[in-house]
Amino acid sequence: MAPIRLIIADDHLLVRAGVRMLLENRPDFLVVAEAEDGISTLQAVAKQLPDILLLDIALPGLNGLDVTERVRRDFPDVRVLLLSMHNSEEYVLKALRLGAAGYLLKDTGPSELEFALRAVARGESYLSPAVSRCVIEGYLQRTTSIPASETTGTPLSPRQEEILKLIAGGCTTKEIAQKLGITVKTVDAHRTSLMKELNIHEIAGLVRYAIRVGLISAE
Repeated sequence: MAPIRLIIADDHLLVRAGVRMLLENRPDFLVVAEAEDGISTLQAVAKQLPDILLLDIALPGLNGLDVTERVRRDFPDVRVLLLSMHNSEEYVLKALRLGAAGYLLKDTGPSELEFALRAVARGESYLSPAVSRCVIEGYLQRTTSIPASETTGTPLSPRQEEILKLIAGGCTTKEIAQKLGITVKTVDAHRTSLMKELNIHEIAGLVRYAIRVGLISAE
């Protein structure tokens, strides 16, 4: 199976080097280019046509949102996963409206980054679990209808309900593993199974489902 081809775009050399070092140890990832500003990012995308552009939202020149808009317009097969220090509703919703496939906070751990990249590569959307609750609540308020996939009566096991509750509460994979005394890989397996069984392929959807079935409160 061909590796997932990536471009890392961030104006901090240490960030790019750290992400590259992490992913180079994984045979299913291949970093094909790096970029430090908006213009060089667009040039790298045009040359390499990666599967995923891992993109800092605060790039100099053209910022990450501007780059996202251009990439989605000119290279629609390239999936954009934004990296940001900001978890405000304004940033997240604008990124999604511009066509970003995901939004990941920079304090995310390595396992969360890998999970997000694989989800985006599969064609799914991904929001960092640590995105503020105001973003989720704002999204819920604007949702006039809930897809049938999110109102399914699919029974979950007690362990699945436990993990879903922690995911919806904003816990990272590592935090869930520590709380439950299981491995990070086991948490990832449970989350993948949850998404498959419920036919929900983004964290926001899992949160809405958890609220719907009463596992967590919308307050």
